[in-house]
Amino acid sequence: MPFFNYPVRRFRRRERKNFPNTPGSVANASMRDELDRLVNTIPYPTSKKLFISEMQSFLHLYSRYLAQKPTAENIDWQKVSTPRPEQIVSYETLPEAGDNVLLKKLAVLRVNGGLGSTMGMVGAKSALEVKDNMTFLDLAVQQIKHLNSTEHVDVPLLLMTSFNTQEDTIRIVKKYANQHQVRITTFNQSRYPKIYNDTLLLVPKSVDDDRKAWYPPGHGDLYLALHRSGVLDQLLTEGKEYLFVSNSDNLGAVVDSKILRHMVETEAEFLVEVTNRTKADVKGGTLIDYDGTLQFLEIAQVPLGCLEEFESVKKFKSFSTNNVWVNLKALKRVMETQGMELNVFAKQKVTEDGRSALQLETAVGSAIKHFKNSHGINVPRSRFLPVKNCSDLLLVKSDLYSPQNGRLVLSEQRMFGTTPVIKLGDHFKKIQQFQKRLRYIPRMLELDHLTVTGDVYFGRNVTLRGTVIIVAGEGQRLDIPDGCVLENRLISGGLMMTEL
Repeated sequence: MPFFNYPVRRFRRRERKNFPNTPGSVANASMRDELDRLVNTIPYPTSKKLFISEMQSFLHLYSRYLAQKPTAENIDWQKVSTPRPEQIVSYETLPEAGDNVLLKKLAVLRVNGGLGSTMGMVGAKSALEVKDNMTFLDLAVQQIKHLNSTEHVDVPLLLMTSFNTQEDTIRIVKKYANQHQVRITTFNQSRYPKIYNDTLLLVPKSVDDDRKAWYPPGHGDLYLALHRSGVLDQLLTEGKEYLFVSNSDNLGAVVDSKILRHMVETEAEFLVEVTNRTKADVKGGTLIDYDGTLQFLEIAQVPLGCLEEFESVKKFKSFSTNNVWVNLKALKRVMETQGMELNVFAKQKVTEDGRSALQLETAVGSAIKHFKNSHGINVPRSRFLPVKNCSDLLLVKSDLYSPQNGRLVLSEQRMFGTTPVIKLGDHFKKIQQFQKRLRYIPRMLELDHLTVTGDVYFGRNVTLRGTVIIVAGEGQRLDIPDGCVLENRLISGGLMMTEL
């Protein structure tokens, strides 16, 4: 039976309505043939049924991408403006949390599908040790255990894994299987095929092709994955009504009862946490007022001629932390009535054979347009502590932070509320290089700025203060001696020190 003849009639009607006699129809027909070919490579009926369900969702995403591609992502920049004050509420104005009754209706979800390829990792990024021999996952579990034991509640921890991270995740959380303070549920997000940029056809030739021909389609996939896996229904059966979602690498994302209470009292079905934007945050997604309605905007949706305006902190003063709060009953309603139509954007990739390819993805925050009374919460920067690269890793590994019940707390000895700017060069880009050159993490309590470029190695008990710039020239190796104290120094060549 051909792929498009499987009995999912609602999907077929919607797709035919969206693409009648358009240029995209030819590409859609070719893609259907490609997917039929993939289905025929699956030997087992049960596996085939699950795969078809995923590919139907992929085909819908693909069709929407084709429809919006010729029109610069369908964004009319004249309709884009800064959100109104009532569309983004200040965290400082929220009432105190009160009792723990609402926590009994809460579940926590960590998006856990990333590999950390930017840092040269081959396994799950969340399996990386970040503090005191604890991984991202260990810290997440510790947070929920502490919350449940101190508040006498039963908040479950959900981990949305991908085909890339499932094995590592199960290995780590297995040690918590018999602990009563936390219930951990793992479920897989979708697996979608990459497509060639020039032909818009599939990279994989069979379902068993190399993993690099497939990808998990971004954190926006969590709504579909929750619904398809049955986890959404299970949560509702248990009496859970609210879900707090964050990325597994955001060490500042902890449950906040003030935000939960605000959500309930305002009858908001969806909240997005944003924080004040700096020059380092210009690439992040943001909330916008689009022709009078609050919507989520990713940089990939911005017309090329408007990028400078988008990246300006004058017009868009905040950006999304990817921490969101969702009303589960509302999510069930949306998924089973109107469906979750999220903004589609393409990420450029290079295949194993050197060809240009695309990954079609969606963002978790773009669901905001589907929910009632949704708005943003401008939260303190402390709720956004991601580890996206090795510079971020050095920051959280240092004495600036200490772990307390699964969360990282900025040291009281730090004289400023802000953290230092850290810029590590290409020699520190991959985790193996980082661990080799920074076997001993420097003391950084009084550091304002650190730049390191070249082949540099740090000894034991190094202290950095003020502004420190370390440059090893081409072909040189520079060793920072044990016990060295660097304060407002420029170091280059053979350890020549210049006061800044």
